[in-house]
Amino acid sequence: MRLAACLLAPAFLLGLAATSAQAADLVAHRAHYKLAMDSARGDVAGATGEMSYEVTDACDGWATRQRLDMMVTDSDGQDVHTLSDYATWESKDGLRMQFHMRQSTDTAVTEQVDGTATLSKTGGPGEVHYTSPEPKTVKLPAGTLFPTPHTAAVIDAAVAGRKFFAVPLFDGTGPDGAQDTFVTIANWHGPASSAYAPLAKLPSGRIHISFFDRTKGATTPDYAVGMRYWANGVSDELAMDFGDFVMKGAMDQFTLVPPHC
Repeated sequence: MRLAACLLAPAFLLGLAATSAQAADLVAHRAHYKLAMDSARGDVAGATGEMSYEVTDACDGWATRQRLDMMVTDSDGQDVHTLSDYATWESKDGLRMQFHMRQSTDTAVTEQVDGTATLSKTGGPGEVHYTSPEPKTVKLPAGTLFPTPHTAAVIDAAVAGRKFFAVPLFDGTGPDGAQDTFVTIANWHGPASSAYAPLAKLPSGRIHISFFDRTKGATTPDYAVGMRYWANGVSDELAMDFGDFVMKGAMDQFTLVPPHC
């Protein structure tokens, strides 16, 4: 998922060994989160919402669908309804990806991104072929990971005892190619309590990911997300920082999804 705490410039990116990105034992699952505003810095008086997230094991790949629905109220009492629908398919070797993202505000479509991406090897380089918002090809830098290998890399780093790392990510949510991500890992430990039996026996820890625009030489993130990551790739206890406001996300539904072969 791409969801501003770390001010470290992208020049300090550490990178990851390509072989580390596939080791984590991820699971197909379906989750639902209730969202509520935690804090605001700008002209935002309140916000509520929900997010659904599904990962399907399609045998030769991973299919992901995320739907984010938010109502934001400004200081004048004006409500703005934002709906984002995001879907991907990624090959299990981490080299091919299809993506679709559609965002609307008060029923008007404000952004749509579609296309395919390929990497020459795990960890790039590669390229993206966009079909919308306009046909074009964008190069992906060496080190680039797609979303599922990126999730696996975060978990592998946590298991290995690393506290932070950085790597380019391409997730198909924007028209400008890869972003830089900086990841911090805290308090990775053994089984933790959970209302959901498949999670209760797994290690977990706090993860924070900051996203930087590579095209602008940015030193502050565009967006940041914190969460508890479980060792199987499931996340809960979300904190999504949109700049002007922060949303907390509590997982209220969770089920494992069998393979669709």
